[in-house]
Amino acid sequence: MNRDQLYDEIRRKQSFLCLGLDTEMSKIPEHLRGDEFPFFSFNKEILDATHDLMVACKPNVAFYESMGTHGWTQFEMTVRYIRQQYPEIFIIADAKRGDIGNTARKYAETFFQQMDCDAVTVSPYMGIDSVTPFGYPGKWTVLLALTSNPGADDFQMLPTGNNERLFETVLRKSSAWGTAGNMMYVVGATRASMLVKVREIVPDHFLLIPGVGAQGGDLKEVAEYGLNSKCGLLVNSSRAILYADSTKRFAEVAREKAMEMQREMAGLLGK
Repeated sequence: MNRDQLYDEIRRKQSFLCLGLDTEMSKIPEHLRGDEFPFFSFNKEILDATHDLMVACKPNVAFYESMGTHGWTQFEMTVRYIRQQYPEIFIIADAKRGDIGNTARKYAETFFQQMDCDAVTVSPYMGIDSVTPFGYPGKWTVLLALTSNPGADDFQMLPTGNNERLFETVLRKSSAWGTAGNMMYVVGATRASMLVKVREIVPDHFLLIPGVGAQGGDLKEVAEYGLNSKCGLLVNSSRAILYADSTKRFAEVAREKAMEMQREMAGLLGK
């Protein structure tokens, strides 16, 4: 999916919601835990209930890897189901990979050729040769830039000696490794005011914004500082939607929560 197609979906659905499929056995409804493929059963009902309210989904690979081959199978089943039933949804593999050339090429092969995801999250710490192998035609690299976890300040806010902090240097340097049509950046919603600086450096790129909802990020503030002429935002919500209810009504309640976000997004896009 290219940038214009993604923007077309945002306009059509009046939404820039990315649903994080952080599927966890201890949190899915109890009546699904005995299924042969409990993660897929849960994901399928969530997707069927919310597909028209989101433009992207982001399965967090760690939750599937933790279950070994059975988890990987359900990750593949989920991606395949989206491709077959809801091909307009942009699929981000939240894998946070980052290694040197040969290994990076294999990671890219895994998520782009074997899994047919649209994008994969990547750490820039090892530099250009750990990022460029993800430059597949028609695919996207989602680079970690400014995260919202407590330890982010350990490195990301350090001065680099040229009047910039490390996250700014990462943005500036890495923007030459791709284009606004194949590279996005992760910027945490709890750092929404920093989006002003981010947009000075990468005005046209899409930003993947986690942290709205359970982590306390404010959607209106994110939109105020982060929207550009092509929207330029994918705002992720996971737990606030996925686990809003633990009964047999879980998918229905998830739809209600997703619709609340979609309606707010529609209002923000209309300004």
